[in-house]
Amino acid sequence: MFHASRFFTTIFFFSLTVSTGFSFAQKPNILWIYAEDTSPWMGCYGDDVNVDATPNIDAIAELGVRFNRAYVPAPICSATRSAMIIGQSAIRFGAHQHRSSRTPKTRIPLPQNYKLLPELLSEQGYTTFNFGKADYNFAWNQGKTYNHKLKKRTDFSELVNKQPFFGQIQLRGGKNNTENINKEIKVNPNYVAVPADYPNNKIFKEVVAQHYEAIRVDDNIIGKIIQQLKDTGLYKNTIVVYFSDHGANNLPRHKQMLTEGGLHVPFVVMGPNKYVPSGKVRNDLVNMLDLSATTLSWAGVDVPNWYEGQNLFSKNFTPRVFVAAHKDRLDHTIDRVRTIRTENYRYIRNYKLDRIFLQPQYRDSKNFIKNLHHLYNSERLSKVHKEIYFGERPAEELYNVSTDPAMIYNLVGNPTFSLELKRHRELLDQWLAVGDMGSEAEPIANLKANGDGKKWGEGVNPEYEKYRVDSDGDGLSDSWEIANKRDPSDGLLYFDFDCGGWQTEGWESTDISSNLAGSLGYLDFKLDSKKGTIHKTGLQIRETNHQSIAIKMKSNASLKIFVANDYGDLGTAEYSGNSSFEEVLISINNSTSLSGTTKLKISFHGKKNDLVEIDYIKQL
Repeated sequence: MFHASRFFTTIFFFSLTVSTGFSFAQKPNILWIYAEDTSPWMGCYGDDVNVDATPNIDAIAELGVRFNRAYVPAPICSATRSAMIIGQSAIRFGAHQHRSSRTPKTRIPLPQNYKLLPELLSEQGYTTFNFGKADYNFAWNQGKTYNHKLKKRTDFSELVNKQPFFGQIQLRGGKNNTENINKEIKVNPNYVAVPADYPNNKIFKEVVAQHYEAIRVDDNIIGKIIQQLKDTGLYKNTIVVYFSDHGANNLPRHKQMLTEGGLHVPFVVMGPNKYVPSGKVRNDLVNMLDLSATTLSWAGVDVPNWYEGQNLFSKNFTPRVFVAAHKDRLDHTIDRVRTIRTENYRYIRNYKLDRIFLQPQYRDSKNFIKNLHHLYNSERLSKVHKEIYFGERPAEELYNVSTDPAMIYNLVGNPTFSLELKRHRELLDQWLAVGDMGSEAEPIANLKANGDGKKWGEGVNPEYEKYRVDSDGDGLSDSWEIANKRDPSDGLLYFDFDCGGWQTEGWESTDISSNLAGSLGYLDFKLDSKKGTIHKTGLQIRETNHQSIAIKMKSNASLKIFVANDYGDLGTAEYSGNSSFEEVLISINNSTSLSGTTKLKISFHGKKNDLVEIDYIKQL
């Protein structure tokens, strides 16, 4: 029997499908425009240089919501991207080490029942795609995660009949090559302000100017993406999100670092008023993991119990007391740092104090890194910048970032802020108590995959030494010595303390409580009592005619120095105190020898709190 009502209902349904491209218009399209290495230096964020120079990003903010204080969970792309796509900090599920899980031997499985955000959406009928890099630190199935392939980042024609969709379009951000861009978007380095935590010189002005240019390049691409949404009729039902994975790439205290510059990112959203209000500015602290939870909520998908974010537009939204982040191995550079940001303060906890802030890393060949080293070695780096980049690593840092956004003045040790320090320690402890897989040593296979013979550099941290070969028995592996321009076959003790990734070169102490690692190139410590001893183990000194130990040092006090090995005392020397470095020579007793030494000890006898600084220790 013919049913007219059924027929017209079918015709209406078909007509709706053709005109809108899909049959359940209540589901919005969601588009993440995901920039690499970009700081929030746009006109909408009040930046003077880019006022009127980022019209498309500014338009998203004007038509939707601008989040002024959005922070990523890590200052490096892969850890942030791994966290965002899972909805949880990477330290919770083992994806915290940069570029891990990239070889068959180092695959990292996700915890049972975990699913990637696009998988959750795909199960609810969403078309999912990613145009550009993924960069996830765990084993994943690309076909299962993304069910559509975009032809071009500005061609959405196939999406018209594949709605609703969740897509990511990756932009180069700070990595954009701006050498040959149009003159109209070039930035004069003389008209930019260099952040206070960098030298205000020509090189860093050029770095800052280039980052402004890179943002302008992306803004132009964003304009084309928005226009394509309009041309295909997708614009009205699409939520557009623009954000970055971390801060500026060519500023060494931004990318890779747990600073305001490294973690603070642009975050603007626009879309149908049902999902996103218009013309709003949010000043609450936002963890970018909130975007993951918000995305699922927009799509009407239940947020899994492992998610750490919350729907930013929920009626039950609770402003955060703090946002947290982590830093672990970055390429071949091993570190472990944790931080929280509260309303006015940033607290940082450093776990590896035997390496400086600017330890060897993948950007060492760049002119801005070379410039910092040149200024340091020529003693032309300011005291502030010397402490930041090459000084002794503090165990804790606390900054009032509301008045000191460049994080210049460490408030740890200032009694005025003792209560704030205690509060922030407790808040960080609470966050870490949920789980921190960064406390576990990384497997040797993973270390080899990232630190041995790689284009970005050779690993020089002590973690690599546990599996490497030391042919000449000096307690330093062949690979380490080659990387540090030492001779791996000379069989001589030589410790210059100029490797920022392992400042102590294995020297330790059991009766000196202060950190032995000083500024780049030095050991420095205070005696806890009348005597303090440093020692180096793991030696296999062979037969040698070099029977003297030279220590280039300075101290504020007169000291008596004793050298001993496994078998007993080797020699002594008197030091009268000097404000300049001088070489102290300890001749080995005729009745003893360095040959066969596996442990060398150097004791300093003086008074409590005597300061000792050592430039080098070597065998003559």
